[in-house]
Amino acid sequence: MSDTLYAPPVLTGNYAFFFDLDGTLAEIKPRPDQVSIPAHVRHALAQLAEQQGGALALISGRSMAELDMLAAPYRFPLAGVHGAERRDINGQSHTLSLPDGLAAELKPWLAEGLARLPGSQLESKGMAFALHYRQAPEHQQAVVALAQAAFNRFPGLALQPGKCVVEIKPAGISKGEAIKAFMQESPFRGRTPVFAGDDLTDEAGFEAVNALGGVTIKVGQGKTRAQWRLAGVEETHRWLLEIEKQLQNNALTDRRNGNESLSSRI
Repeated sequence: MSDTLYAPPVLTGNYAFFFDLDGTLAEIKPRPDQVSIPAHVRHALAQLAEQQGGALALISGRSMAELDMLAAPYRFPLAGVHGAERRDINGQSHTLSLPDGLAAELKPWLAEGLARLPGSQLESKGMAFALHYRQAPEHQQAVVALAQAAFNRFPGLALQPGKCVVEIKPAGISKGEAIKAFMQESPFRGRTPVFAGDDLTDEAGFEAVNALGGVTIKVGQGKTRAQWRLAGVEETHRWLLEIEKQLQNNALTDRRNGNESLSSRI
């Protein structure tokens, strides 16, 4: 799609919302543990989820444990590690792991390779590995080469490049597949999907949502399959808060007109 895209409209219909986290709901930081979602944004997400009957999920490369921590005290449906792990609205988890024994063999092999690249970092996610080089951008080519070597040496893997990171994950998973799985389940089923993300890892999600006739939003610059664009995290926050505000106003109007409110129906 064109690099010239416009801000999305305020969406207040029968939608299912999916949000990436880093670079979309939270500013990217030098280290993953420095990232946070502002309290008022977490509250707005919870309000939007309630107003949409629970049809809101976080879709991220982070683990579900990290997502729960960052979204606390709220608990949403989740897809972590690019969909390798997923939790539905009923709290049931669905996990796709690396082949037996592969993670135990791969981890020390990657650690040894990154030890020769000062400033790079290995993050183990159980069913996937992230090779970070945000604090050592001069090692980008070497980190990518190490990830490619792992892909060539060990079976059952797929590579996912991102912003200053290369992820090694089980083959056959993506954010797009996670969104499609959610859309087959209540309360997402029958709604129009909306997905906002910022990175290469989100393009599979955009492709899936476009195919479902949904709304796709690229956060930040760069070519994308998305239909709309928000300039950055702050703009995403403003857009989210405007949706939540408009839905509240619609519910108030319904009550004034003597109609049952959206929240009471949920």
